[in-house]
Amino acid sequence: MSHDVHGEAGERSNQSHIDMPAPTYWPPLFAFGIMLGAAGLVTHWVVAVVGLIVALTSIIQWWHEVIPHEEHEALPIDPAHRPAPIMVEQRSVIRLNVGEDHHRAHVPETVSPYSAGIWGGIAGGVVMAVLACLYGLIAEHSIWYPINLLAGVVVPSIGSESIAQLRHFDGFAFVAAFIGHGVISILVGILYAVILPMFPKHAFIWAGILMPLFWSGIIATGLNMLNPALNKEISWPWFVVTQLGFGLVGGYVIARSRKIHTMQSWDFARRASLHTLGSGPGREDDYE
Repeated sequence: MSHDVHGEAGERSNQSHIDMPAPTYWPPLFAFGIMLGAAGLVTHWVVAVVGLIVALTSIIQWWHEVIPHEEHEALPIDPAHRPAPIMVEQRSVIRLNVGEDHHRAHVPETVSPYSAGIWGGIAGGVVMAVLACLYGLIAEHSIWYPINLLAGVVVPSIGSESIAQLRHFDGFAFVAAFIGHGVISILVGILYAVILPMFPKHAFIWAGILMPLFWSGIIATGLNMLNPALNKEISWPWFVVTQLGFGLVGGYVIARSRKIHTMQSWDFARRASLHTLGSGPGREDDYE
């Protein structure tokens, strides 16, 4: 077979034929002789002799076809099936830096400050308190009923009080409910500020629906184990409504807050603190 080089890969060849190894039937005939030899071991010695003769003849003929020169046959080349030439593109590749045009950027690219979570928690807590008091007026004709129930989470003895007692003002229960509700609202607001950037578009809506439902399920399960008596006094459908109010309002306040770009958008000098605040290009709020 000729090994002459006829141009680069993919270029059209002017040859009309191509050399290919010539077909031969000696290899399968040699295998057939070996099979007869093995069969003669369990049948008759004549079968083994015939197999040996066939195998020796086949291997000798096969040898002559490849040594000293391998036999070939010329196959015609169909011009329509010849490979087309490779067209080299002249365009260049522009390298992007990490974070540029969202190139290899990690999610989230921006985050909300903790202050947004605090204000979102306060706003959501106010809405939740208003909805809870509205339930007290409608269902029990007293705004102190939901406040005393909330205080029962901190003071378990309140869970054993009668409905009439829960409808009346209790200073200690009011202070306990106010502090507990305020602290929990702020902590949940900060949690919202952390997870909202991880949600897709309209994050405050998704978080305002999914998180309250998840949170309500945890509270209902835990309270049923810790204080079953108090758990029976709570209207869980209305509780879910107050949680949704907290999630939607708090999430909206956090989503509308000013965002802080994560460090992945900074250049090396800024990450290494080689620039002081306002001494180089970029946004000052990135350093908060």
